Amino acid sequence: MAASKGIEDEPLLRSLDSPVEERPIDNHVLPEPEDHDFASDVPITNPGRRAYISTIILFLINLLNYVDRYTIAANLIAIQATYGIKDNDSLAGLVQTVFIIGYMITSPVFGFLGDRYPRTITMSAGILFWAAMTLSGSFVPDNMFWLFVLIRGLVGVGEASYTTISVTIIGDLFVGNRRTQMLMFYYFAVPVGSGLGYIAGKGIAEAFQDWRWALRVTPALGVLSVLCILFIIKEPTRGQAETGNHAIASQRYLEDLKALLKNKTYLFTTLGFTSIAWVVGGLALWLVKLMELVYDYNGWKDTSVSFIFGAVTCAAGFLGVALGTVGAQAYRRYNPRADALVCAFGNILAAPFLFVGLTFAATQVGLAWAVILLGEICLFLNWALVPDILMQVLIPVRRSTGNGMQLLSGHLLGDALSPYILGAVADSIRGGGQTYFERYQSLAYSLYMAVFFSVIGGGFFLAASLTIEGDREHMQATLRDCQQTEAEQGIIVVSPVQPATIITNEDVII
Repeated sequence: MAASKGIEDEPLLRSLDSPVEERPIDNHVLPEPEDHDFASDVPITNPGRRAYISTIILFLINLLNYVDRYTIAANLIAIQATYGIKDNDSLAGLVQTVFIIGYMITSPVFGFLGDRYPRTITMSAGILFWAAMTLSGSFVPDNMFWLFVLIRGLVGVGEASYTTISVTIIGDLFVGNRRTQMLMFYYFAVPVGSGLGYIAGKGIAEAFQDWRWALRVTPALGVLSVLCILFIIKEPTRGQAETGNHAIASQRYLEDLKALLKNKTYLFTTLGFTSIAWVVGGLALWLVKLMELVYDYNGWKDTSVSFIFGAVTCAAGFLGVALGTVGAQAYRRYNPRADALVCAFGNILAAPFLFVGLTFAATQVGLAWAVILLGEICLFLNWALVPDILMQVLIPVRRSTGNGMQLLSGHLLGDALSPYILGAVADSIRGGGQTYFERYQSLAYSLYMAVFFSVIGGGFFLAASLTIEGDREHMQATLRDCQQTEAEQGIIVVSPVQPATIITNEDVII
C-alpha cells in the first residue's frame, strides 16, 4: 500500500490499462500541520468552515433516517390492526427484520463503492431511492401485508447507501479529539431521530387518523437532503485530515477483506457492535408495546407511551453520547485504551438497569421508566466511540469497506434477528393466553434475552481494549510509511481519462 496525491481533491482508482506519461517530481514537501493531537499522536490541519457545515448536513440527514426508521415502531399496533396481524407478534417483528435484511446485505456493496467512487453521488442516489420506497409503502392496500414488508426491505437498501458512507466523510475532514467531537455530534442523530420518530410518527398518525401519513412527510425532506449534498458538500480526499491531503490508493477488495480479518480490534469491536445492535433492535420495537400493554392493563388508555418513550430515548441519547465521548476524551490522557473500556463499561452497566425495568414494569411504572432511561444512557455511551475506534485502526481507503462489513455483521446477527426472535419467543411463552397481563408477561420474559446480550457485548469490548494500542500504531505507521515513500519515490501519472495523480510503484497491485 502506498500513498498518492491527487491534483484534484477527488481520489480515483488507478487503472493498469490507462496510458500514462511519467515525469519525476521535484521538491515534494509534505504540508506542515497546524496543530497536533497528542492523545492520538496524529497531526491536525485546520478543516475550515465548509467541513463543519458539511457535518451539520450529514447530521440532519442521519436524523431524518432514524425518524423514518422508528416511525414504524411508534405505530406498530396500528399497523398490526391494518393488516390483520394484531395477535401475531412474529409477523409484526418481521417488518423490522426485513428492513434490516435489506439494509445489511447492501452495506458491504456500498462500502466497496464508498472506498472507490465519488461518495456524494452514491449517497444522493441512495437517498432518492429511500424516499421513493418510503412514500410508496404508505399506499400499500390492507390486504397486501407482504408487499408492505418487501417495500420496507427496499427502504433499508436506500438507508444503507447513506449510513455506510457518510461517517467516513467526517473521518476525512477531522482527526483526533476533534473528529471524536464531530462524531459525537453526528451520532446525536441516533437518539434524537429515534425519539422524534416515536413522537412525530405517532403525532402525525393521530393528527390524520391514519398511520400512513407518518410515512409521507420524510420523503420530501429526503429530496431536499440530496440537493444539500450535491451543492454544498465538497467531498474530501480519502485520508485528507491525516495525510495532509495526500490521497492513498485503494487496494483490491479481497485484500481489504483479508486485512479486516487480521485486525483483532476491528473484529472484537464488530462483535461488540453486533451485541449492541441485538439489544437496541429488540428494545426499539418491543419495549413500546410492552409498556402499552402495562398501561392498558392498568386502565391508563389516555397516556401515549410512544411520546414518553420518545422523550426518554432523546434524553438518554443526548446524555449517553455526550458522556461517552467526553469521558473517553478525558480518560485518553491516562489510558490509551480508553475508548474500548468506556464501551465495555456502558454495555455491562446497562444490563442490571434493563433487568430491573423489565421486572418491575407492571407494578412500578415510574421506577421502570427511570431505570430504562439509565439503561439507555449506558448503551448510548458507545454510539460515537465504535466508529471512532474503526477509524483509529483502519487506513482511510478501507474505512467504508470496514464500516459496511461491520454493519452487515451487526444487523445479520443483531437487530435483523432480535425483533423476530423476541416476538417468536413471546408467542411461544404466551401460548393461547390473550389477556393484557399474559401478553405483557410473555414479552417481558423474552426481553430478558437483551440483558444477556448486553453483558456479552461488554466482554467483546474488553477484549478490544487489549489490542487497540497495537492496531492503532500499525495504522499510523502505515500512513507515515506511505507519505515517506511518496516523498522519496513519487512520480506524476497523467492519464487522458483521469486527473493527474502522484503514485508510487507500490500502488500497482499485481
